[in-house]
Amino acid sequence: MHPREGWSEGGIRRRPSWEEAAISRRSLLAGAAGLALGGLLASGCSTTNPAAAASVPPLPRTDRPVKWPVYADNKPIASGLEPEKGATLQLYNWVAYINEAVIKSFCKKYDCKYALTTFNTIEEALAKLTTGELKFDVFFPTVPVLGQMIAQKLIRPLNHSYIPNIANVWADYRDPGHPFYDQDWQYTTPYSIYTTGMAWRKDKVNLTPSWDMPWQASAYAGKVAVLDDYRETISLALMKAGNFDLNTTDPTQIQAAGRALQQLSSLTNVRIDNNDYTDVPDGKTWVHHAWSGDMATAADYLAKGTSINDIGYWFPANHKGPVANDLMVNLTGGSNPVLAHLFINYMLDVNNALNNYSYVGYMQPLTEVTPAKLTKEQLLPPQLASTVVLPDYFRNGVFQLELPPAADALWESTWNTFSKGL
Repeated sequence: MHPREGWSEGGIRRRPSWEEAAISRRSLLAGAAGLALGGLLASGCSTTNPAAAASVPPLPRTDRPVKWPVYADNKPIASGLEPEKGATLQLYNWVAYINEAVIKSFCKKYDCKYALTTFNTIEEALAKLTTGELKFDVFFPTVPVLGQMIAQKLIRPLNHSYIPNIANVWADYRDPGHPFYDQDWQYTTPYSIYTTGMAWRKDKVNLTPSWDMPWQASAYAGKVAVLDDYRETISLALMKAGNFDLNTTDPTQIQAAGRALQQLSSLTNVRIDNNDYTDVPDGKTWVHHAWSGDMATAADYLAKGTSINDIGYWFPANHKGPVANDLMVNLTGGSNPVLAHLFINYMLDVNNALNNYSYVGYMQPLTEVTPAKLTKEQLLPPQLASTVVLPDYFRNGVFQLELPPAADALWESTWNTFSKGL
């Protein structure tokens, strides 16, 4: 799942309908097949079909970085081209995940129009893109789907000469050999970056924040919530046990995490939702597993009589916790590749990034975007400076990345056992 999954056009999150959930969740048949393969996966065995193995994109890891191929029939555009004239830039993004004022200022600068189309789940977006019928120029995917998109040649390699503002981005994204999921940023630039931590009401709860904070909150039963996200919440249980391999394929570890979540439910009557950004400020929830970008907007949802001083967001001091970032890519099906490059460059301008942050609450990994900068510009209350992501978080944090299908099915079945009826 994604922090923007389940948002409505009005910017208020809604729970996906049964039909939508069915699209974004693996089918029962696929899950059963994955479970049957679980033993193979856990034992480290691989497919005996070399051709099939060669067709599967590698799974990037921080300790196993990937440099993707550039195909002869999918090369970067030439340098020195003029922007397309009389164009309508086609953008495909999550709901409520970009400030249209920034898009309008780009279009004014480059004398073009734009069309913004949105999606609620990455599965929905990929299903539409793979038909080849939609001709978008810029897309905002997640890291786990990058390999399959490159293999299907849905993404055009970038011509770096059009993107000088990459110099504003953390070195972890632009230096040779970086980032780990797309070495030398051949296909991607970063969009937003965020952490997953704990939010709580300081005026209601007397607990030291930690990964086991929800389990400690038995006295606050009915006021505790975890994210409605199978990767995030199983990861929370893994970290409570001291396991920071958030891409584990070990059935023993995954099932132990499931049992810990069952214990949490018994202790606190835990709720499962993604309303951290509203429910903590208005007091419905006192302890909530939360995303940093959501909690950066908490001041907008404070209940009457509640002070921003009462809201806390915790990410560990050693920065060893979940971190994730979204991407900007140039799609091969787009009709305006030069404008697409220029738009990506425009979004990496510091002032434009700050303008975008003022709407979405999710920051971009730019060197000048610091806690001091955001508070000085009155874009973030100093009490919530802990929601800001710093370069060291990228280096020391742990990423939830694409899993082999069998392991993913086991994660989902473990989640379904815990979440059903909640």
